[in-house]
Amino acid sequence: MDVSFVGGPTPQRGVGIVAPFDFALDRELWRWVPDDVSLHVTRTPFVPVEVSLDLARLVSEHETLTEAVRALSAVSPEVVAYACTSGSFVGGGVGERAMAAAMSRAGEMPALTTSGALLDALHELGVRRVAVVTPYTKSVTDSLEEFLAEGGMEVCGRSYLGLTREIWRVSYREVVRMAHEATEGSPDALFISCTNLPTFDMIPQLEAELRMPVLSANQVTIWDALRRIGKEAVGPYQALLDPAARRGPAAMGGVPGPAQAPGPPAFAGSAFTGDQDGPGLSEAGDTPFPDDPLGPA
Repeated sequence: MDVSFVGGPTPQRGVGIVAPFDFALDRELWRWVPDDVSLHVTRTPFVPVEVSLDLARLVSEHETLTEAVRALSAVSPEVVAYACTSGSFVGGGVGERAMAAAMSRAGEMPALTTSGALLDALHELGVRRVAVVTPYTKSVTDSLEEFLAEGGMEVCGRSYLGLTREIWRVSYREVVRMAHEATEGSPDALFISCTNLPTFDMIPQLEAELRMPVLSANQVTIWDALRRIGKEAVGPYQALLDPAARRGPAAMGGVPGPAQAPGPPAFAGSAFTGDQDGPGLSEAGDTPFPDDPLGPA
């Protein structure tokens, strides 16, 4: 059979991902990635420690990260990202920059971390006042606030769960509840921390409900990694990825968007508001997904 007309597989660009050993949301990362980009994922070695500041320090040691990056070098990614929020903010701004530099040296390629990507995303949107939602304990959440303050951000609201294990099992309903609790102080934007917390499907709904940009750990990681190689992340209507969405909730939240012609009212007529005929995420988000923590595809 002659299949010469097929022409072979589409050429792929490569993004390397170093994740903590307990990372469970590989599938969620892929949902922000265009078809011509491959993610090459490796994990840090297992350590028998619950989610805590101690664990964040252990999984972010330079030796651990450089070994992971060297392993990824075998498939020649163009950029490498450390997909761990707490592991990349636990050492403050100096620690985060040193971590990215060590990874870059190890792989001889651009490198970034989730926390560094978060600051880039907040600056991209012109945010100064941010609310945070975390699954962490108080001490880990405090460390995130210190990192953001060092980066020039004012944390004006927060909600945290106090979890030390199996964060990927948190339901969409719980995250939405915490988001509303954290944003009572009218921040410019909301950040949902932890790469092990599922967020992909809920971001458009939350932006419509809260009328502000909503950022998540996995979202900013993939957004930053892709832009380093001249690519754009994909995903449903959200301020970080879509200039039209940025003119909507971002503008209403007082965050300046790019200089463009005014668009329609933010999310007007969107099914994500739950007010239209189509099923909004508010229905799907009401059900925890114990067997599939990401919920419906």
